[in-house]
Amino acid sequence: MSLQDVARKYAVAVSPHLLSLVDPADPDDPIARQFLPSLEELTTLPEERADPIGDAAHSPVPGIVHRHPDRVLFKVVAACPVYCRFCFRREMIGPGKDNALSKEDFEAALAYIAAHPEIWEVILTGGDPFILSPRRIAEITGRLAEIAHVKVIRWHTRVPVTDPERVTDELVAALHAPGATAYVAVHANHPREFSSAARTAIARLADGGVPLVSQSVLLKGVNDDAETLADLMRAFVENRIKPYYLHHPDLAPGTSHFRMGIEEGLTLVRKLRAQVSGLAMPTYMLDIPGGFGKVPLESNNVEKTATGHRVRDARGEWHDYSSLL
Repeated sequence: MSLQDVARKYAVAVSPHLLSLVDPADPDDPIARQFLPSLEELTTLPEERADPIGDAAHSPVPGIVHRHPDRVLFKVVAACPVYCRFCFRREMIGPGKDNALSKEDFEAALAYIAAHPEIWEVILTGGDPFILSPRRIAEITGRLAEIAHVKVIRWHTRVPVTDPERVTDELVAALHAPGATAYVAVHANHPREFSSAARTAIARLADGGVPLVSQSVLLKGVNDDAETLADLMRAFVENRIKPYYLHHPDLAPGTSHFRMGIEEGLTLVRKLRAQVSGLAMPTYMLDIPGGFGKVPLESNNVEKTATGHRVRDARGEWHDYSSLL
């Protein structure tokens, strides 16, 4: 086995900006661990799934995932400027995949949103939608804002910290259109991702009137200690990003080396809560495998069992989750 075998199986791309953040003298560098391929990725466990959070089960038309009544995911692109080694959509994105919706599928997705007045929020994801040109982003923003019941357009992106030069004044302007409010969820997992260039890109968004929230994943060998998590959450707040979700890793193929047990995660989050203010505290979430939605792990919706845990979804149904204790 070689890294070429990894690259044949899972997309590999690392931006020059990210490479500049890697410490070559540190064999456990947390930036390298997130983005550079590893032979550990060739180990697939029985419980791992190609579609770990069940997107396909809730996809009425290509590009749309309608899991919750008032909001949809709109997957406009299936490519990223970099590929995270823990990605939960790693089987669906990258070279050789359908990297963008066809014109027909794009129109069908908009028609679906328009036909469902309960949809209040559209979440742009992928892939990373910030790899699109400002012209294309403006087109998407404008078309969504024309739908009267769509009030919030939320963009999920890694770009401000992985390829910050893409965040231009033109891109920021493209996020705004009359009739809808733009939000951006910025994904970062380690405080060193907040380089000076990243801070400039984030400031451009904030100064441009875009409310910012955070997304992070709890990753073994990257941020699995309370001090690193505290530094990360404080970095978000210092950069005008409200900590939002800290995700338990999904059961994506070849990612077991990033995962810890739920009990370990809960212990870390309790330590984090003792160190930071409420302003800097995210919600620790598990996306229930199979498409049953998210559940906050610090709640009575989670119970320990002899083989792991069981978790209760928003409909009150319980599901076993036994990958690690």
